Amino acid sequence: MKYSLNLAHLYGDLLNTYGDIGNILALRYYAKQMDTDLKVDIISLNQEFNPEKYDIAFFGGGQDYEQMIVSKDIQSKKEALTKYIHDGGPMLAICGGYQLLGQYYIGADGQKIEGIHALDHYTESQDNNRFIGDIVIKNEETNQEYHGFENHNGVTYLGKNERPLGTVISGHGNNGKDKTEGAIFKNTYCSYFHGPILARNGELAKRILITALQRKYPDADLSKQQALEIKPTY
Repeated sequence: MKYSLNLAHLYGDLLNTYGDIGNILALRYYAKQMDTDLKVDIISLNQEFNPEKYDIAFFGGGQDYEQMIVSKDIQSKKEALTKYIHDGGPMLAICGGYQLLGQYYIGADGQKIEGIHALDHYTESQDNNRFIGDIVIKNEETNQEYHGFENHNGVTYLGKNERPLGTVISGHGNNGKDKTEGAIFKNTYCSYFHGPILARNGELAKRILITALQRKYPDADLSKQQALEIKPTY
């Protein structure tokens, strides 16, 4: 059986600073191996996000100027995105996308930028410092290690009903203090990993795709897709 999934790339025309569009390429790569066609729509400024239309959402990050523009526009999508997330829609949010799903983040200039409060975390800023370098974390639920590269000024603190994507083995993570990196809420996965994360951590890509297929095709036999072997690429 051939499957089809629709992916919403939030502000994909604006937030490509760190090459995280590679996450979509990785999803397409693994989807093809799962007999699945992944269709991608860019949802940008002044465009509606329909939570009923999409099976996966991807929200990347960018520089402060672009993120300021996005932070204003995304308030019009707040209700739809929150519904999608709380209904268990699979989403991957990286860096600025991660921050904007939460309560707020403090920009490098000290300005408070409002998030959409779909998740309960919040992000402060560091004075004259960034967390930059290779990072390795361990996901306690799957015992999988995720390898990546972090580059962020923000320090994020998880909130109610959030658990970390992983525990920091080496690197800084969310805030350099509590050994957490990223966040998981229902089927939303957040991280500061650039690189992009799914290119180096195919098991996470598989997890997102399987979740999307199970939601869209609840009666399908997905044993072949679940048995797909992911070889390490780090």
